[in-house]
Amino acid sequence: MLGGAGMLLAASPAQAADISYRTECIPPPISGLPPVQGTTKVQLTAPAEAKVGDTVEVVWKTVEAASRNPDVLDLEKDTVKPTGTIKVGGAATGTLKMEGPRQNPPIPKSSAMVLPDMKGTLKLEKAGEITLTPDAYNINVSKPISTDTKCTPKETVQPGATIKVTGGGGSTTAGGTTTGSTTGSTTGSTTGSTTGSTTAGGTTTAGGTTAGGTTAGGTTAAGGTTSGSGGGQTDFPGKEVSVNFACTSPGPAGIASKVTINAKKSGGSYALTVKTAKGVMDSPAALPAGALKPSMDVVIGGADKGSVKVTGPANAAPLEQGKPVDLSDMTGTYKPGASGKSTLSPGTLTIDVTLGSSKINIPCKVKGSVTPSLELDTTAQQGGASGGTATGSAGSTAGGTDSGGGLAATGAEDNGTLRALGLVAGTAILLGGAVFTFTPWRRLRGTR
Repeated sequence: MLGGAGMLLAASPAQAADISYRTECIPPPISGLPPVQGTTKVQLTAPAEAKVGDTVEVVWKTVEAASRNPDVLDLEKDTVKPTGTIKVGGAATGTLKMEGPRQNPPIPKSSAMVLPDMKGTLKLEKAGEITLTPDAYNINVSKPISTDTKCTPKETVQPGATIKVTGGGGSTTAGGTTTGSTTGSTTGSTTGSTTGSTTAGGTTTAGGTTAGGTTAGGTTAAGGTTSGSGGGQTDFPGKEVSVNFACTSPGPAGIASKVTINAKKSGGSYALTVKTAKGVMDSPAALPAGALKPSMDVVIGGADKGSVKVTGPANAAPLEQGKPVDLSDMTGTYKPGASGKSTLSPGTLTIDVTLGSSKINIPCKVKGSVTPSLELDTTAQQGGASGGTATGSAGSTAGGTDSGGGLAATGAEDNGTLRALGLVAGTAILLGGAVFTFTPWRRLRGTR
């Protein structure tokens, strides 16, 4: 064997048997799933003998991962990267970081996980027997978003290799020199970089708003802003109202936000702009630009009936994991279908997430009662929305929902790979003993 300070030692490896240990794997935070139990089988190789001052290479081979890739998705070639730690004991104490390349064959559904070997180097600075014991490890998958599955032993693990170090003097560096810094942090950030800003307040006129000499307003309906439509007034600011949304799987349990509906009159119709609070949720995963797009069904009440679909642009820039997410301003056109005082209230909020060819549609319905944000004095227009649903460009259906404009324009009607798989809870992937499900928002932020 070759030895010497600063030189990587090449020698006959220790003949170590496979080491098996019970393992608990924690799914990524975006999954909301409980820990998964499994068994890991590892083989460590290292020189059987070395000298003080040698730098030795240790190899971690995952003989058997704690679980199989389930019957959900085929994992692409070179998308899986493992990292881990080895406990150093005996004549030295510490931890040795291990790292493997992002290298794997295609892994079909319902087949064994195939992980590349991990390597690390350790400088020996003290004579004696040094034991190497496999410990925790992490599996990072880069597609469709970067996610981590973290696995730790749930029982005492036996050493997988022993190095007999000869020579005197010095002390062994705890943990040795490592080549593998763990790189498997979950990078999925919900990149819903949105442009929506919250309109703080809104204008409430207790006795009506005088517009060009014509008093148009009257009594403020259900706390909303009463705005006239006479005398040439064109801008009608709404009142900020609090709304609780209950989302369906794979969305969060709920979202709490302030919502403001503003209107600008153009002819007999109104251009609507809907704003939500900033930072309504934290991003649990990294999403690219253009991945997140909001829409809402504004509920029409009072003299008129129906709803108006408003949509917002997708996020312009990527979002980082754990960073607050703002929803972009949503716009649409309201054409009145009845004359009188008509109210506009927040309705179902829909979040459309696109990851490559996969699309996830998450509807969040209003929970409980909600106060109208705006009241308008409307005049019925031909083809107006009384009893129907108006889309982004003025129009209606007779008591139904128009499939044009709004969310349909986002492509959410085509649910892509995920819907084809019939996954009610999103994309589930089982890696290294941990199932993780793409559930975009589990950590929600309250109103700011």
